[in-house]
Amino acid sequence: MMHPQTRALLKLIEERNLPPTHTLTPEVARNMYRERRFFTQPEPPQVGSVQELSAPGPHGNIPLRLYRPRGSSPDVRLAALVYYHGGGWVIGDLDTHDVLCRELANGAGCAVVSVDYRMGPEHRFPAAVDDCIAATYWIARNAGSLGIDATRMAVGGDSAGGNLAAVVSIAARDAGDLPIALQLLIYPATDMRRGAPSHTTNGQGYMLTSDTMTYFHDHYIDDPKHDLDWRASPLLHDDLSKLPPAFVITAGFDPLRDEGLQYAHKLSEAGNRATHVCFERQIHGFITMGRVIDEANAAVAMCAASVRAALAD
Repeated sequence: MMHPQTRALLKLIEERNLPPTHTLTPEVARNMYRERRFFTQPEPPQVGSVQELSAPGPHGNIPLRLYRPRGSSPDVRLAALVYYHGGGWVIGDLDTHDVLCRELANGAGCAVVSVDYRMGPEHRFPAAVDDCIAATYWIARNAGSLGIDATRMAVGGDSAGGNLAAVVSIAARDAGDLPIALQLLIYPATDMRRGAPSHTTNGQGYMLTSDTMTYFHDHYIDDPKHDLDWRASPLLHDDLSKLPPAFVITAGFDPLRDEGLQYAHKLSEAGNRATHVCFERQIHGFITMGRVIDEANAAVAMCAASVRAALAD
């Protein structure tokens, strides 16, 4: 059963005859995603400070945005969440996830650093992965000047960003030189093969459709062999042991629901601490829709609480 608020949102989208993402050019889709936030997202809460930054990466400089929570002292080193936005590796940016990052900073009482990684089709796989890994290491290495405690860092993201957070966690484990306290995975994409049952049962009618999933995939992945690369499909990594604790959120009417659950289960089976919560009445993308969907605010609060607990002194 879908939440009445969510059902009303889908009905409004249908009545307004808004074009599906897969029918748009990436440029138009990015603009629409950016503009849509004013209708569905809450007002941006006040935070302690916001700072625009840039990290060097293998493909050029990577824009970052650093948030310090409301009421925090500027001379205190804060724990930090490095956040990778959603948008199918094609759309989304620092602005589309500005409200969520502010909410997480205030709710978790930590710094949040949002990463504006390169996207397809201009920059295909693994450019996004390279950028996210490079940015996360740069934040850790420059923690002192950023007012961050490098010994208390988490990573997180939604959808494509959840995929990237999972991949960064694996890469950091393998390198052995970047301790991560938590991976916050909000309806993550974990298997580029897109074969889980929810891709069929939830493939039409719930905003993120199978057509849009194909559109995102094909703009990001240009070689079918890459679907089997763990940097694209972390679910397929043959060793998921010794990874950071995970907090995984899924949505009942989401094509990605089953692969999020599968990843949480595989993490648990490999001996990691993994908590999975499914918002059964929700659709993909709901967590940024707190203006029109009440459960989004509950989900944000749960995410912030998990980050706060993981980064506690």
